[in-house]
Amino acid sequence: MIRQFHLADWFTLGNAVCGVGALFSAMTYLETGDERHVHFAAALVLAALVFDVLDGRVARWRRKSSAMGRELDSLADVISFGVAPAVLAYACGMQGLYDRIVLAYFVACGVSRLARYNVTAEALAEGSASGKVKYFEGTPIPTSIVLVALLSLAAALGAVRDGLWLGSSVLGGFTLHPLVLLFALSGSLMISRIRIPKL
Repeated sequence: MIRQFHLADWFTLGNAVCGVGALFSAMTYLETGDERHVHFAAALVLAALVFDVLDGRVARWRRKSSAMGRELDSLADVISFGVAPAVLAYACGMQGLYDRIVLAYFVACGVSRLARYNVTAEALAEGSASGKVKYFEGTPIPTSIVLVALLSLAAALGAVRDGLWLGSSVLGGFTLHPLVLLFALSGSLMISRIRIPKL
């Protein structure tokens, strides 16, 4: 199988490895309470984004792409920009029942967004002189880097766990941290029909 990999696919795997590293850092923060691990996780998600950008550029430069490469890219993105931000939010204190539902919704939206892109990419490229996709439907999943940066800032200011911005509310005996609603908004934008030009 490895012999079938193109150069761009190795950058995609770098994306996935960084996402897994971010998950490990989030879990280490849960274990130790050392806020440096929140920043490590955020830095690894940023590194994943760099690999995500590079894999596309390398594929265009080498003029080699494949269906396998596209699937690899989506799977890596789910880890780095879907699961990792959600787990980091949980580690930072969004651990109530409603928080978990929202974070699961966020990941489900990311997965759905990527699946929709994979099955509609050819149709979206129709009529384009270059044969490339002209626009995205819904915000791309890597935009979750904004949420990760916000969590890193919160950690730097000590606004995590019991000190989360906007505090918490108890509804029907279960906890909701209003800050988690940013993840609900991000997920909803991913599965929306808004068109975003592809640069």
